Amino acid sequence: MGRGDGTGRVVSPDDADDTGTRILHVDMDAFYASVEVLDHPHLAGKPLIVGGVEGRGVVASASYEARRYGVRSAMSVQVALRLCPTAIVVVPHFERYASLSRQVMDIFHSVTPLVEPLSIDEAFLDVSGARRLWGSPGKIARELRARVRAETGLVCSIGVAPTKHVAKIASTLSKPDGLLIVSAGDTAAFLAARPVGALWGVGPKAAEALEGRGIRTVADILAAPPSVLERALGAATSQRIRQLAQGHDPRAVEVERVEKSIGHEETFLEDVADAAVLRSELRRLADRVAARLRDGGWEAGTVALKLRYADFTTLSRASTLPEPTDVGQRIGDVAIGLFAHLELSQPVRLIGVRAEKLRPSGGGMAPLWDDDADWKRIDAALDGARERFGGGAVTRASVIGPRRDVNTLPTSPRLPGIPRD
Repeated sequence: MGRGDGTGRVVSPDDADDTGTRILHVDMDAFYASVEVLDHPHLAGKPLIVGGVEGRGVVASASYEARRYGVRSAMSVQVALRLCPTAIVVVPHFERYASLSRQVMDIFHSVTPLVEPLSIDEAFLDVSGARRLWGSPGKIARELRARVRAETGLVCSIGVAPTKHVAKIASTLSKPDGLLIVSAGDTAAFLAARPVGALWGVGPKAAEALEGRGIRTVADILAAPPSVLERALGAATSQRIRQLAQGHDPRAVEVERVEKSIGHEETFLEDVADAAVLRSELRRLADRVAARLRDGGWEAGTVALKLRYADFTTLSRASTLPEPTDVGQRIGDVAIGLFAHLELSQPVRLIGVRAEKLRPSGGGMAPLWDDDADWKRIDAALDGARERFGGGAVTRASVIGPRRDVNTLPTSPRLPGIPRD
């Protein structure tokens, strides 16, 4: 696989064979950074970092010019600037990114109804039913890339293959601004040459365990005795990895994708040792999570707390609710209750709240009385005010006083799949 900076880029010729293919994986290239260049053309060709501009800001996206210095998403901006001192840092504009994402997804849906968004900047498309209207998968991919560029000014990379797994590998290899087609007949040879880390589900630790046994490529996986793989990865994982190595991936494109969790977290500019400040921040984050639950028509069955100390030790705690909820007060109460059971042994660097085990709102039996009725009326009023005046215009009085400044990089909505670009 490439290093994420365009090194080792592989693309298909115009007459590439697309026999047996039906899945497209479309990935926008350095999405946030590309949008900033689109809006500010003088940034084109320069090493660009999108992220927090002070304190403990993190890299949300980086242009390929910056990536060649080793800059990566989720890296501290301070570290990124040490790697690339000439980089230009700009603050993110998430509303602008979301607007362009919707435009791109609309283009995808105009080609096929079978679209599975993975995050704000990538999606799987099943074009098996669109052949009669638009042509072969390879032709569809070429025209889709042209449309995205013409209608948005942005570029994307596309992998075309018989399965989702192979299409995803192909799009990664073709970045930036590329198209790679892997026909059914070429799939085995294509996979055999890939490193083990290219397979879905093989993270750094699993790759290290395999490489320690001399298994470095997909071809090595196929040649290895099953018992060796089981000792390295366990029975279930080794069986799945072997199937992927053989090109088998039965997963279909999921049009109705269920969000697994909704969360918000903040990194403080300065470590915080004041429990009152941390409780206030938990209340604010819980309200944001609850608002997103209501917007999406979800209720949470579990509330989780994340806390990172100054020494980067990270703790997670979760509590299952008696009844699912989308009420900010209830979510905040649970998060603060979880926090109360943690020892504040050192200052806190990061804190977060997450709603898990989601279900559609109103899915259970209506209670004879509702203990949260008053809080729900308040949430409804707050939702109306936010819709009218903006998300930051209304907040609890209790979070204004003790809350300290946090990282200038806003908490972005977390979409299904690991936000990344």
